[in-house]
Amino acid sequence: MTTLYDPITVGDLQLANRIVMAPLTRNRSPRAVPLPVTATYYSQRASAGLLITEATAISHQGQGYADVPGLYSEEQLAGWRRVTDAVHAAGGKIVVQLWHVGRISHTSLQPGGGAPVAPSAIRANAKTYLIGPDGGGFAPTSEPRALRLDELPGIVADYRRAARAAIEAGFDGVELHAANGYLIDQFLRSGSNHRDDAYGGSIENRARLLTQVLDAITDEIGAGRTGIRISPVTPANDASDPEPQPLFDYVVRKLAGYGLAYVHVIEGATGGARDYRQGDAPFDYAALKAAYAQAGGRGAWMTNNGYDRAAAEQAVASGAADLVAFGKLFIANPDLVRRLREQAPLNAPDNATFYGGTEKGYIDYPALA
Repeated sequence: MTTLYDPITVGDLQLANRIVMAPLTRNRSPRAVPLPVTATYYSQRASAGLLITEATAISHQGQGYADVPGLYSEEQLAGWRRVTDAVHAAGGKIVVQLWHVGRISHTSLQPGGGAPVAPSAIRANAKTYLIGPDGGGFAPTSEPRALRLDELPGIVADYRRAARAAIEAGFDGVELHAANGYLIDQFLRSGSNHRDDAYGGSIENRARLLTQVLDAITDEIGAGRTGIRISPVTPANDASDPEPQPLFDYVVRKLAGYGLAYVHVIEGATGGARDYRQGDAPFDYAALKAAYAQAGGRGAWMTNNGYDRAAAEQAVASGAADLVAFGKLFIANPDLVRRLREQAPLNAPDNATFYGGTEKGYIDYPALA
């Protein structure tokens, strides 16, 4: 019987186990540059089969929160090279999550103080994280402007360039962030996409940017080094669609044709509400996985959201998942793999230090003796 602790081949990657560190925004990269302490943070957690970095902006326009890292300057890439070197020295594998926030941003974070961009000029009922002279805090997002058709090829090119930069910075691959109400998810969902051109209206049109971005990334670095994250029903960042099942069944059937390393699915609402639903019926995740398989999808199936040891072990043993990603548990437990395997007590995360700050609540959680 397959277990959570068995090795697995995921695309071009050989993973030591099926435990994944989920992407976790920590707001500790001033000027979008990962610091030396970031290398310590990730290398402490390198016993995970795979580390997925915090979401990382592909461009200045793609940034939506203060002090999140980027992949668009030489200084940023040098910071990430320190991280990947440290993780590899500790025996780990690491991919970077490619991020464009779309409308979930603030004019103070945008180039020239401009408006954030979106599929349609619809302001999100959401907040972003800003840091001022008196410290950090959450503020409402700014009014966005709708992207012009002639701007979309440039965004696709930014994803391509960021994927190449990631490999040059030493990453083992990339994860395309297509979840949680950010730009690609905004295009997918009818609640945020009111376009009447080739990128709006039908499900096929709303998925067009996603497929064009995947075409560019996989052409640049190969499908075996590319994963994707989706969140069919999460309301994060004002994401909504009245019919998520046909939308995401279509999406995964398209994904199946790429030969991706993995598909990373957030089950329920981000943050642990696994039974959250949008639309008239509960979302059927087994049917989603079946649609992917029936369309020829070969990539690993990664699940996420509120899993504990028992649920993760059961998911892998039953074949419901090939990989299970953990978020908050990895914040507080750098040696989470060992703790799960040995059924050891877990450190409790300090919510007050999740966003911003320095070493406290970042690299000072104790490992087992």
